[in-house]
Amino acid sequence: MHFSPILLLHICGGTLGVLSGTVAIFLSKGSRRHAIAGTVFVISMLVLGGSGAYMAILKLQPGNILGGTFTSYLVATSWIAAKRKQVSTGVIDWGALVLVSALTIVGLTLGMEAATNSTGMKYGYPAGPYFFIGVVGLMAATGDVRMLIGHGISGTQRIARHLWRMCFAFFIASASVFIARAHLFPAFMRRTGLLYLLSFYPLVLMTFWMIRIRFARGFKASDAPQQTKERPPSFHGQAARISGF
Repeated sequence: MHFSPILLLHICGGTLGVLSGTVAIFLSKGSRRHAIAGTVFVISMLVLGGSGAYMAILKLQPGNILGGTFTSYLVATSWIAAKRKQVSTGVIDWGALVLVSALTIVGLTLGMEAATNSTGMKYGYPAGPYFFIGVVGLMAATGDVRMLIGHGISGTQRIARHLWRMCFAFFIASASVFIARAHLFPAFMRRTGLLYLLSFYPLVLMTFWMIRIRFARGFKASDAPQQTKERPPSFHGQAARISGF
């Protein structure tokens, strides 16, 4: 079977993204190994999204352009949230808001066109994937606006921003491997629904970690009055250790 170089790069990016993302989830948060796995995941996902959007442009596939660009946006903004140590915003954040706003409008528009089309399709996709990008894009745009209005975020807000964006990007990568290319896997995996489980488990893990962060916040808040002056609470450090991604 012949693969073009850009397609091979796309496949390698998706495969490495799924593997490195899985490793990053189960490594100790804040450790050097976790940071290395996370960096590999970010690079792999940018390769996946960028190469996918490029091939979609060459083939005039608006749906895939939308998906590849949106994946790159999620990974990039998640990485920025993880690396930014100061409470601040910049021109990149404004550019990200403009980009995701455009992606959201396009996604919802294409979803409506697919839903009202007699074939139920638009550019080879049903309404569901378009609405998914539109709704998640709206959530992301709302978060961008809140961050810009507040001139930055810190603590659990920064961790949550990093976490959910990375997990949604991870879900897109998993779905593109296990669902979109289900024919590449053994029949028993298709019959048992294992491919769907493998695709959606990033979202399950995201829910777990978001809940755990919320409980950690409540615990530290209730425990704070009992702390001595010599041992002040260090909530940010604990949240960083348990946040995932």
